[in-house]
Amino acid sequence: MTEFLHYVGEISGYAIFIDGTKIEACVNKYTFVWRKSVTKSLEKLLVKLANLVASCKELYRIKLIYNNKVTMKHIKKLRKKLYALKHEENIEFVHGTEKRKTPLQRSIETLEEYLDKLKEYTQKLQICGSRNSYSKTDNDATFIRMKEDAMGNSQLKAGYNIQHGVDSEYIVWLTVSDQPTDTTTLIPFLKSME
Repeated sequence: MTEFLHYVGEISGYAIFIDGTKIEACVNKYTFVWRKSVTKSLEKLLVKLANLVASCKELYRIKLIYNNKVTMKHIKKLRKKLYALKHEENIEFVHGTEKRKTPLQRSIETLEEYLDKLKEYTQKLQICGSRNSYSKTDNDATFIRMKEDAMGNSQLKAGYNIQHGVDSEYIVWLTVSDQPTDTTTLIPFLKSME
């Protein structure tokens, strides 16, 4: 459309006036995920996993060779050996009240819980990408400090940073960004417009 407007002489093509605005996304209120908190939780979980591997190695006399650094390969081997031990000793897992779990069942359940959390945290970091936050109900929306409302409150809300270029009262180019500031959107806007 922009090329057609330039062809018929409606727009000059020599100057473009760029402006931006932040538009709030339609998301639920408390659905934020922050990169920093997920990273901290992931670090704590990795320490717990390393301690669990060491305690299981000692408790069940499982031979795992590692140099003070536990990898996913070691954790998968441990999981496989714990399940093999369960089948070897013919242990039935119990659930519910007034039933006592064996130490092996507790270890396997803890390991499975840690692995689920590890998967959740890595998935959250992958969705986050280069951003510092995102909304659970709209993964593309980033938490941005919006303009003050009528009560004078400045809040972080999920939204998009929209940049548009105008020439002769026509919007000739538009980009939607997940970056919260305008300083990081100008160069990508100009390059995409070229």
